[in-house]
Amino acid sequence: MILRLVFVDERSAGMLTGGTAMLEPSRTSCRSAVRVMFCLCLRLLIVVWRDGRRMRQVRSMPVGVASVRSESDLLVRYRGSDGGFVDTSLDRLSVDDVLAGLPVREFRSYRGRRHYSGWYWSATTGGLVVYESRLELARILLADKDSDVVAIAAQPFLVDGFDGERTRRHVPDVLLGHADRAVTVVDVKAASRLDDPKVSAQFAWMKRLCEQQGFRFEVWSGTDPVLLENVRFLAGFRRPALVAQELVPLVLEAAVSPCTIAELERQLAGPARWDRIRPVILHLLWRSRLTANLFRPLDGDTIVRTGVAA
Repeated sequence: MILRLVFVDERSAGMLTGGTAMLEPSRTSCRSAVRVMFCLCLRLLIVVWRDGRRMRQVRSMPVGVASVRSESDLLVRYRGSDGGFVDTSLDRLSVDDVLAGLPVREFRSYRGRRHYSGWYWSATTGGLVVYESRLELARILLADKDSDVVAIAAQPFLVDGFDGERTRRHVPDVLLGHADRAVTVVDVKAASRLDDPKVSAQFAWMKRLCEQQGFRFEVWSGTDPVLLENVRFLAGFRRPALVAQELVPLVLEAAVSPCTIAELERQLAGPARWDRIRPVILHLLWRSRLTANLFRPLDGDTIVRTGVAA
């Protein structure tokens, strides 16, 4: 439609001049306009095709019922650290690459969204970890606090395979790497939904797949609220750069014998001010270098002592 209008306007302009001298320039300019418009349209088609191809890579997996022939054919897609997608089988999955990679799917914010999603800075990874709900964030907080966890990846991979007579596709919520090289696949789901037959069937399938690969599988629906609130509070002191590191040896030495947080602060009131000591105590509790009963509310009477975690 646009090309046709341009052509008609150019020819009309030549006819209105009433002379042959003006007709040739009009035809020349018309041909130039057509060539320009053709190049622009061709370029637009290339951009649309390229962007559409990228979106299909993000939203879909190039495998399906036709390519999956038995329950042993388990296909997996994940994103590497460079953002590129990698397709492989479950038995050939590189866990280290998945843990170092990016989320296989991206979340979007929109008005009316029921879940609160965002990014959490992890002291374990030294980078951002995505979460799609507050419940997922709670599980990531506990993993970040756990000294046995050395790697955390959210939305780590998409698995596609047969489960009896139907094909299932599922993205676990969290993948944890442990110090002993063990791997835990975590699905986070509200307790009110665990009795849903579709949910239980999905998790039973994932548990079976994880056991075949030697992975641990966990369905997480929450924990003790006091423990969670304590961990959430201690997470505010997880960044080493915000703590006076020169006071760490003094605190650890003073807490060899069990004592309360208030007593520890009074004991070290000489070498440093209490407002510099308290963040160090809370940071060491976060890192489990100091231990305490976190199933009771933290306060000045909480008993702490030097732990064994590095």
